[in-house]
Amino acid sequence: MDAQENPVSDAAALPGLEPAARRITALLGAVDDSRLAGPTPCPDYAVRELLGHLTGLATAFRDAARKDLGASTAVSPDAALPVLDDDWREVLPRRLDELAAAWRSPDAWTGMTRAGGVELPGEVAGAVALNELVVHGWDLARSTGQPYAAGEAELRSCEALLAPAEEEGPDGADGAAAAESADTADGSDSLFGVPVPVPDDAPLLDRVIALSGRRPDWRPGD
Repeated sequence: MDAQENPVSDAAALPGLEPAARRITALLGAVDDSRLAGPTPCPDYAVRELLGHLTGLATAFRDAARKDLGASTAVSPDAALPVLDDDWREVLPRRLDELAAAWRSPDAWTGMTRAGGVELPGEVAGAVALNELVVHGWDLARSTGQPYAAGEAELRSCEALLAPAEEEGPDGADGAAAAESADTADGSDSLFGVPVPVPDDAPLLDRVIALSGRRPDWRPGD
């Protein structure tokens, strides 16, 4: 069987979601209640809304991987800002573990699925979920004064997904459009904006963050 006959071959080359999910979990210990009202690089989001968004997207993309296409994958993008439940310190790490586990299954990367009310191929949904974890992990780290690093394979996947319209994403369509539509998986407005210019020789993480519409040098108070 050659690569064109194997529907999992391209998806299998994509990085798994577990490292990105674990990085977010590792950041949570430093997020005490005093930080919840602090600003983030996401427009209109304080840290509490960002954490609520992470909980919602982890649930939605977990269910997208499982092809469990219920309410969590069908939420309209015009819903209210995410609400952070009181038990988030227990729920969010568990959801992130479940998300990573769900995308370890080769079946998650095949066929069609849904996130944020958008129908899309499993391979694209997995790439979008990874992008969510990487970019919003950076958001959380930057908002709470913590270091953040991601693997090159993860960043290359994000770079391809967020590439401008003239470049193609992993499904042969505009990757940025796929990311923009599926970023509404928890019902919030899309958080990815117009790319920010950075030097061609900027670090890969900075280039990815800039493609997502954020300033790589953003700090709270900017």
